[in-house]
Amino acid sequence: MKTSLNSIHTVSLAALTVLATGVQAQHTPIPAFQGRLGKTVSETKQWWAPANKAPQGAPNIVWILLDDVGFGAVSSFGGLIQTPNLDQLAYNGLRYTNFHTTAICSPTRAALLTGRNQHSAHMGLFPETAIGTPGYDAQIPFEKATVAEILRENGYNTFALGKWHITPLTDLTPAGPFNRWPTGRGFEQFYGFPSRGSTDQIHPELWEGIHRVPDEQNGKYLNERLADRAIEYIADQKSADLNKPFFLYLATGAGHAPHQVAKEWSDKYKGKFDGGWDKYREEVLANQIRLGIVPKTTPLPPRNPGIKDWNTLSAEEKKLYARFMEVYAGFVSHADYEIGRVINYLKEINQFDNTLIFVSVGDNGASKEGTFVGTINNVGTDLTEEQRLQKNLEKIDLIGTEFAKANYPLGWAAATNTPFRHWKQDANSEGGTRNPLIVHYPKGIKEKGGLRTQYSHVTDILPTTLELIHAQVPQSINGYKQEPIEGTSLAYSLNDAKAPARHTVQYYEIKGSRSIYQDGWKAGALHVKGQPFAQDKWELYHVAQDINEINNLAEQHPAKLKELIALFDREATKYNVYPLKDETDPFELPNAYRHLNKVVLYPGQSTVPDIASPFAVKRSFSLTADVVIPANGAEGVLLSRGGRAGGLSLFVQHKKLHLTYVLGDETKTSVTSDNTPIPTGPVQLRTDVTYQPNGQGLVSLYINNTKVGEGTLAKTLGNLYSHEGVNVGFDDLTPVSDTYKVPFAFTGKINKVTIDFEASQQSYLKSGK
Repeated sequence: MKTSLNSIHTVSLAALTVLATGVQAQHTPIPAFQGRLGKTVSETKQWWAPANKAPQGAPNIVWILLDDVGFGAVSSFGGLIQTPNLDQLAYNGLRYTNFHTTAICSPTRAALLTGRNQHSAHMGLFPETAIGTPGYDAQIPFEKATVAEILRENGYNTFALGKWHITPLTDLTPAGPFNRWPTGRGFEQFYGFPSRGSTDQIHPELWEGIHRVPDEQNGKYLNERLADRAIEYIADQKSADLNKPFFLYLATGAGHAPHQVAKEWSDKYKGKFDGGWDKYREEVLANQIRLGIVPKTTPLPPRNPGIKDWNTLSAEEKKLYARFMEVYAGFVSHADYEIGRVINYLKEINQFDNTLIFVSVGDNGASKEGTFVGTINNVGTDLTEEQRLQKNLEKIDLIGTEFAKANYPLGWAAATNTPFRHWKQDANSEGGTRNPLIVHYPKGIKEKGGLRTQYSHVTDILPTTLELIHAQVPQSINGYKQEPIEGTSLAYSLNDAKAPARHTVQYYEIKGSRSIYQDGWKAGALHVKGQPFAQDKWELYHVAQDINEINNLAEQHPAKLKELIALFDREATKYNVYPLKDETDPFELPNAYRHLNKVVLYPGQSTVPDIASPFAVKRSFSLTADVVIPANGAEGVLLSRGGRAGGLSLFVQHKKLHLTYVLGDETKTSVTSDNTPIPTGPVQLRTDVTYQPNGQGLVSLYINNTKVGEGTLAKTLGNLYSHEGVNVGFDDLTPVSDTYKVPFAFTGKINKVTIDFEASQQSYLKSGK
């Protein structure tokens, strides 16, 4: 499919024989002793395995991956969001304007880290949508090593920070296995969130290595914490071995929803977007033409379907939508500032000039999840557009704060994708797959501020990195024979702007939407969910001349279209794309607890990420806490799931048992026990939560099997997975109930908490309700 570096497939004997650094889940065989053993030390010839060292002067490597940032967002690519630190890298390095991602997050990350296509890396979509086929089971093969595994074999320290989102759900419990966590795939240090595609920016749920980081409540935003820890890792490493190079993978949470940032950052953009998304598109396209980012003849495409003319909106709508964009812009600018702190630290310690930096400005096009009117919380999917708009208008002051899970309206997603059509998830369109790429390497780039138009893909970053640092992929890593890299090195283009592109064929597929690129031509089909795939309509574009896919040439060139569809089929067969799936076929959430009828949790255990927890599969349940109440009583949380934005908490307060059940700001139900006293000594405290077919629920509370309270739930949690997981004995990050402050740890003794998914239903049937 693509040219691969012969050099990176050469066997590195040193890499195969040295004693590798001991990192969890790594295969590190001890090499055969090459000295001579005598009966005494004086008669012995000692031998030490040679250290696994990078070549003298080998550069440090930094990969930065932003999230949900479209092609026309940041200033160095013509956007109106100011990113001075990225600009500095861009104007002193290279900007690749024809670079592509996979159209959605997990597949892009798997392709980036392995240099293999997303389905070839078994990550056709998300870990949470995995099915039992090679393209979609989320089990990245060990035969397809990550960049961290490769660089460790070449003498690098390896650090990962921020978003991960490529570990199978079955592995995300405190029982592991941990060999597909970051520290199991070659990263010696990890600090970030491994499970979901996003986390709260103000109250992030973070792990270091495989251990949950205690809730700090220190007011720092996520990107500040990531920058702090990145600097710590670098400082530690360089203090210990100044000459040893490091690899730093920094995957920010920005600009994925929730859009949360300090007001000082969003206020920098006060009034800047009052002109609306139509004016934004016009200004950005003019900037892009002036900067040479797009050809001078590039037209502005029609608005995406459903996007309204800004001038037809009411004054209230304009004010609301402008505020959404002010917050998003401040969010991205703040991320740029924190990235700048890491860059400036490299300068302070005289490492900047000897560091190879890649920045992928986004892992897909701008987000299409924000609805046409924006979202302030992540629930209420049954609301009409008008109802959601009214709620947003009422809560406009919450946008950007910790009390909102904001995402901007689709009009801004379309605008920040200028000049392309469509958006994230649309693998058929440049708007879904085209992102800015910045490469900065003073030792290897002669031209400062140059533009590169060669076709390129996220799989190309790994082989480019390896060629530039003269590293090799061993035939075997951790005992696994390695399969070829599938990306194409871009090193040929660094100092030759006119070099012909070497990446000539590339397929794309997300949720059935698919496309195929070959030598300047592209065929694509936008899949309609639920529609038979055979009915999808293919379009044809000559993207070498029509970069934003305005002129569909399918009717003029039917033979070319047929040729490309056949090519897609061959590539799809080769790289595990089949079977196509659009999430309409029934599938089980691939969760470790999904087949268990009873789960026992113990105090002191680590947080279970919500999507990997026993509650992730919606089933009625009975929750029993076996506790010991001291003579003076006790209070606190017995078990919590989620937080302020959605979840549940069983707790004791004011000598009563309570269950609070939260569904965003729409529904918060608290059921409290009657005046029956909670006895001292060993006690069983229980709640039964029964889900009904109409979406409602029943709650019963028990003390030692005596019912002491009941209530109803007007709405119940469905496929809503919180940024906050399941904890025993406390609540953290944000409180489920507004009657206590986190952590509200239980002051008695918890022996265990049992979740029984059969007992609740049996109790319900016996009640006759």
